[in-house]
Amino acid sequence: MARAMRRTVRGAGIGVVAIGLLTGCSAETEPKPDRPVGNAQKETAPSSAPTKAVVAGGKVGIKGTPCELPVSFDHAADWTAEAVQEDTQFGLTAVGPVTLKCEIDAKPAGIVGFLRIWLGGKAGDDPRSVLEDFVAENAKDRKSEVFTKGEAGEFKVAEVSYLNVNEFLDTPRKERAFALSTPKGVVVFDLGGMDSVQHEAMLPAYELAKKTLTSN
Repeated sequence: MARAMRRTVRGAGIGVVAIGLLTGCSAETEPKPDRPVGNAQKETAPSSAPTKAVVAGGKVGIKGTPCELPVSFDHAADWTAEAVQEDTQFGLTAVGPVTLKCEIDAKPAGIVGFLRIWLGGKAGDDPRSVLEDFVAENAKDRKSEVFTKGEAGEFKVAEVSYLNVNEFLDTPRKERAFALSTPKGVVVFDLGGMDSVQHEAMLPAYELAKKTLTSN
């Protein structure tokens, strides 16, 4: 029941905040070999339209900011950050091995969507494996899935782009995410959007977060 509710809420593009359940916003291991997941496994950069530069509007993650995280980064101007309270009753803030910690809301900038930051697991966990589990739970039905390796600030990251074809969506929707390992666990950055048009409009802010990412 809880999983069905999670898929309904996220699939409809409403977000977990809208249902009123949220009140606010390393040890080294041998990397696992790439595993076949989805319909595409080529280690190439996710394709997207060229993105324009975006002005930074503040920093998230350090002490004194709305969301205190193992990492910090710049968010786009007019976007607002809010910490998320964990939902222990229905599990609406958990996806796979990670739990939602922070939402960066694009609505004040005229875009419908969020950049969400999740945290879970432990130091030394493989980011690629965590990302695979996250996507499998977040989008049960998907296609055009591409996993890549890359960098975000000072981190090595695993990244994925895919088309969410969930039955609850009016039309297929582009989504992407990246994951990195920290001494406090694996952090996942997830970019959604109400639809693919909104998703594309949010990409500059997503790239800004990647470019400015640092450890705390």
